[in-house]
Formats: sequence, structure tokens, C-alpha cells
Amino acid sequence: MTPPRQTTASDISPQDISWPFWPIVPLYPYGQRRTLRKEVVKDTIWTFEQCQGILYVVVPIRMTVVKLATGGLLVYAPVAPTGECIRLVNELVDTHGEVKYIILPTVSGIEHKVFVGPFARCFPKAQVFISPDQWSFPVNLPLSWLGFPRKRTQKLPLDSHESPFFDEFDYEILGPLDLGLGPFQEVAFYHKRSQTLLLTDSIISVPAEPPEITQLDPYPLLFHAKNNSLEMIEDTPEKRIKGWQRTVLFALYFRPNALGTVEWSKVFKDALKAPDRSKKAYFGLFPFEWDDSWTSSFEKLHHTQLLVAPILQGVIFNRSPLDVLIWVDRVTKWGFNRIIPAHFSAPIISKPSQFREAFDCLRHPNHNAGNDDFQLIQNIAQSLTKFGVTPPSQL
Repeated sequence: MTPPRQTTASDISPQDISWPFWPIVPLYPYGQRRTLRKEVVKDTIWTFEQCQGILYVVVPIRMTVVKLATGGLLVYAPVAPTGECIRLVNELVDTHGEVKYIILPTVSGIEHKVFVGPFARCFPKAQVFISPDQWSFPVNLPLSWLGFPRKRTQKLPLDSHESPFFDEFDYEILGPLDLGLGPFQEVAFYHKRSQTLLLTDSIISVPAEPPEITQLDPYPLLFHAKNNSLEMIEDTPEKRIKGWQRTVLFALYFRPNALGTVEWSKVFKDALKAPDRSKKAYFGLFPFEWDDSWTSSFEKLHHTQLLVAPILQGVIFNRSPLDVLIWVDRVTKWGFNRIIPAHFSAPIISKPSQFREAFDCLRHPNHNAGNDDFQLIQNIAQSLTKFGVTPPSQL
């Protein structure tokens, strides 16, 4: 059999990377998405990465495919089923067998949920298993109305021993955690044979350099590498790294402490003088002003091997820290040696003890004391509680 090959730039066309349903969740890069496939464990585990973000704040989103010992494939957290993506999956199908199971391991992650129905329709024999407490806003709709195949979709059993793939996978369900509008839930999957832990959003690891998928179209990185609207876009390795590191601060803190405000009168005045006033450059508008402390803010994130994202620390997990820590204890009983999350770096070489330590932020109420970057997250959490949107913090 011919081994699977990676799609190269010369192989693709605009139709190959088209995602026509982007208006449902209008995130960058909208209707055109490249896919990168990487082999993590030889002939056993592959990741499929795409880019996703808001206003050029672009980070990887990842699907993981695992070969079953009995033949066939399990897909965890599907990404957009573009022509390129499905072709790359089908290359594995030709060698390792058909897609048997598709897993949606979250209930609140619309950026994951939106892809499951279209992806499942590309593999009509696959069974779809979803995190059990699905919900939609503003009205809870039937699963079939949310795009899930009616006859092939079922909720993951609460007891993993009752799943049809228990011989190869164990899983633990976090939640549902009450967030007011709807619950948070995530399902951690453990592939026993390769000792690999699959996660969605609960843990990340931040690389110092931009991931390969973000560099296929480096413009978002180069945009954020600028210091003002009068600066020309320049594509160098240093600029890509600078842009990536600032992008991480935007993505995780929304408004990091190093980011100053610029008066809109100056923003519009400078836009008139900008060397690039195209739509792509937001007509020269650049309302950002960084001070030099941004580098130390990034280093704190990068040097933390396993990180619970600030928004989860300050808005979600702190509502039910005991439930989260019980889930952590259950996950750490598995002897995994690598973690594949759905965002940022993967795989992460890690032991269960390191995974447990990452959640010290829930064991120590003052964990983020003195972290000025965390202030906006705290303000958001307090406002949500004040207006009755979410329950109060239990930390």
C-alpha cells in the first residue's frame, strides 16, 4: 500500500480549502482554511490542524485521528471538513480502514461543535458520539436541528465501560459545570495502547515560535508585529515570532497589561498616513500600543509547560473548583506520557503529576495575585456574576 502523503501548496486550489458554512460561526480565516496533517505516533495517531481566530488573533485548532487496533479510525474533535482535510483523512482510510467513530468532546465550544455534522456527512458509516449535556442558545434545539445525523448520533455513556471502544479508550467527563446560560463540559479521552491523553480546551502549552499552520498565511502574525499603523509590514522570522507572541497575549488575556489604549482621534489620523490602507490592513486602523513589558508577560506563559487558560481559570473552573479537581484526580490515574489538546502546541510530553500541578490555580485562591494581565479576566468574571449570568466564584 502507498503510504499517506502530505498535501503541498501545489496540490491545492481555492475549492480544496473552501469552507462554505463559515457564516454560521464567522471566524477568521472565514471561507478558506488550510489543513496540516502530522503523524504523532507512527501508524497510530495523527493530528489535523487548521487556523481560527478573531481580528487576526489566530491560533491553531486541532482534530486528532487514532487508528483502532481492530482496524478503522476514531476522530476526536473534528475540524472543518474542507476538500483538503477530507482528502488527507481518506488517505488514512485507504491504508488503515474507514472512520468508525466521531467524537464531540465538548458542549459549549461552538468552534468545535459546528464542524461535527458536516464532517460526519463525509463519512456516512461512522457513529457519532457526543458529550452528553449538549445545549444551544437562546433556545435548546433537538440534536438533529443542530446538524447532527439523526440515526447515527448518540450521547457518550456516563460510564466509559459501556462504550463500544472501551477496549482501546477510557474517558472521563468533566461537568456539567453550571455557567448560568448553559453548562461547561469536556471529555478527556485516554488511548491506552499509546498512553496518549486527548483534551479539548482544559490544558494548553504555549510555544515560543508560531506553529507551522499559522505560517502558511503569516499576514495575521505580521500585522500584530507592527508597533503602529505607520510601520510597513515586513516578513522576517523575527517579525513572525514577535507577532505570534503578541497574538498569544491577545488570545489568552484579551487585553494584556502591556497593551495601552490609543485615542481614536490619533488612530484615524494615523490611518490617513498609513502605507497600507487596504481592506486587508483594516484601512490603516491600528488601535494598539504596546509597552516593553509584553515580552516578560509572554515568557511567563511560555515557561509554564502546562497551562489552564486564564479564561477557564477566572470565569469557568473557579465556579466549581472541587468538581474540576475530582475530574483531574480521575484523569491522573491513567499512565499517559503525552497530551494532545485541541489548541496551541501538540503533542506535549507530560506525566500525570505535571497535569495535576497545572490545576494548582484552583487549589490556591491567590494564585493570580499580582498578575496584572489577569485583571480583565477578573473584571469579566465579576460583571457576569453581578448581572446574574454566572454563579459566583467558589475560590
